[in-house]
Amino acid sequence: MLEVLTDSFRSAINKIRFSDDEKSLKSALENLKKALLKADVHHKIVRDLLRNVELETKAKGIGQVNFLRSLKTHLTTILTVPGHQGFVFASKPPTTVLMVGLQGSGKTTTTVKLANYLKLKQKKVLVVACDLQRLAAVEQLRQLCSANEIDLYFEDASANPVSIAKNAMKKAKEGLYDVILVDTAGRLAIDAELMDQLEAIKKELTPDEIFYVADSMTGQDAVKSAVTFHEKITLSGVILSKFDGDGKGGVALGIAEQTNVPLRFIGVGEKVADLEHFIPDRIVSRLMGEGDLETLAEKTSGIINEKQAKAMTQKIKKGQFNFNDFLDQMEQMKKLGSMKSLIGMIPGLSQMAGKLQDVDMENSVEMKRIKAMIGSMTKKEREDPELLNNSRKRRIAEGSGLSQVEVNRFLKQFGNAAKMAKKFSGKKGMQDLQNMLSQSKHAHLR
Repeated sequence: MLEVLTDSFRSAINKIRFSDDEKSLKSALENLKKALLKADVHHKIVRDLLRNVELETKAKGIGQVNFLRSLKTHLTTILTVPGHQGFVFASKPPTTVLMVGLQGSGKTTTTVKLANYLKLKQKKVLVVACDLQRLAAVEQLRQLCSANEIDLYFEDASANPVSIAKNAMKKAKEGLYDVILVDTAGRLAIDAELMDQLEAIKKELTPDEIFYVADSMTGQDAVKSAVTFHEKITLSGVILSKFDGDGKGGVALGIAEQTNVPLRFIGVGEKVADLEHFIPDRIVSRLMGEGDLETLAEKTSGIINEKQAKAMTQKIKKGQFNFNDFLDQMEQMKKLGSMKSLIGMIPGLSQMAGKLQDVDMENSVEMKRIKAMIGSMTKKEREDPELLNNSRKRRIAEGSGLSQVEVNRFLKQFGNAAKMAKKFSGKKGMQDLQNMLSQSKHAHLR
């Protein structure tokens, strides 16, 4: 969603080249109208948004700055709904959350993403498998929880989700869990049986939160379903899955405006770490191509140990960054989520995010080759890149199944990256980096 609408917003803003040019303002608004309707934003929301932006821009003086400021203000207003933001813990644990949604919305994977998000905050989380409607749901949960070291409660013999939920709550209290996430049944369409089952689980558990998982790619259908779920069981929040898709991204505006239920999280990729806290002004900032350094800082602080980070900085300053350090950093990067999502948070670089759609830091051909090369090195070679003479490089090339040219290219790239890291780690390094990002940020409106 983000890069598609960001390009449209940037294009609209750039149409206003002169002050007090009503013709350029009209052209910019028409451009925005087409982009928002194409993103499946409801026509009434589009009409009201554009009218408000037009009136405010004219009142304050037609120009890029006033147009941009007005657009940001009104988008933030639409996305801001009364209620909780992010995850709110109950005064008495465990905090109980029902995860509801239609089949295929990404509910099960989103449940595991949320569990991982809470686990990184040092919370003890229990996921409960109450989706007995879809045959593979319990097995999918079992695999995902196992892969990410998340506790799962399920019952092979039981066909009663209410009973499972009751037993899981007992286990959660006995095991002193902080949070219990209940993955409930989904169907292809809303029906009386589904709602009756959800009502029964709700009555048994009296949950603190009921999160509706909506597929961003389904546009207005997701909005209509959210409205119905809210009417039937009263939602406390919405999580938008597949928010990184290029499809009908206007669902965020539609759900906020039409359900009056706060958006709590967004799924921005396929990795378990690709779940982000939904904060309206930060999302609008990213839509405008201005990045979101606050969210980036929060994500990294939850993953990167401060003591380890300081030790790594010292190694970089001394030019001692080695191949073991490189592999450690790659492992840390995996936990931060998709590269596309991370780049989109850096001011001025969001336009690059779309080009990184298929970049997979873990499974890319390039990364597999690099790991093969490092795997062919001796312990001493990994610790000291300076040892790598031609005979050692030949041995590494043979051991990794690559050519010596490829080995040389990687070693050169590694050396250049280490030099750049050393440059930015100095006293003026952060200022140099901020200057570089600032230049990129100002360039995005040109």
